[in-house]
Amino acid sequence: RAMELTPGRVPVSRAAALAEGVVRLRRGGPARALRLRELRGARAEDIKDVGYKFYLELELEDVLDKDCAVQCSAEVLYHLGNKNSAPDVQFTLEGELKSTEEADHVFYTRMRSLEKELVAENIPDSHGHVPPELQPLHLLAWVASGHVIWQNSTENTQLYLAQIQHVKQVKRSDEDLQFDYVVLLHEMVSQEITPWEMTVLWHPGDSVRVTRHRRQHGH
Repeated sequence: RAMELTPGRVPVSRAAALAEGVVRLRRGGPARALRLRELRGARAEDIKDVGYKFYLELELEDVLDKDCAVQCSAEVLYHLGNKNSAPDVQFTLEGELKSTEEADHVFYTRMRSLEKELVAENIPDSHGHVPPELQPLHLLAWVASGHVIWQNSTENTQLYLAQIQHVKQVKRSDEDLQFDYVVLLHEMVSQEITPWEMTVLWHPGDSVRVTRHRRQHGH
């Protein structure tokens, strides 16, 4: 289906990247992260006194299983003039995502059984390499960064995760795993790279939760 090219201010790629980040947040975890394979259709509507709304048809793939693709219909609304309110993003998925139950359990058990809490930095390294044992932490950061991206997006931004600078596991008295991250987010429009702190909680069977995030001081 041909893309309906739309008049207006916001490039469709920004809205698609934002939708992708929110879907990844809602459906991802340490063993699954979805990314945009193809933008199959888009139209936009300037809603008077409300904002700019996109209707998107996306195809998303599982980064760990390229054969697994799902169709996604998403709506993204950038609010007019109000820079403090995150865009509204709603989506529906068609198609089956592969179960991650087993991989989730393995990761969870491994993290819970460590004598000393895990600490790591520079993922991926300067060669773009992620050690296999740190892959779940990389995916978890990628999924969680969807929350930061969503909460800090405007029609003039397109943020994505460039690197984990630092991650530290934090022991908890409850059943959740907690990781405190410092991540570098790359802003594609201004080309600025900014460190963000985020506290991420996760438990098998639950969505990834970001309980705290803030731009690091000095930036």
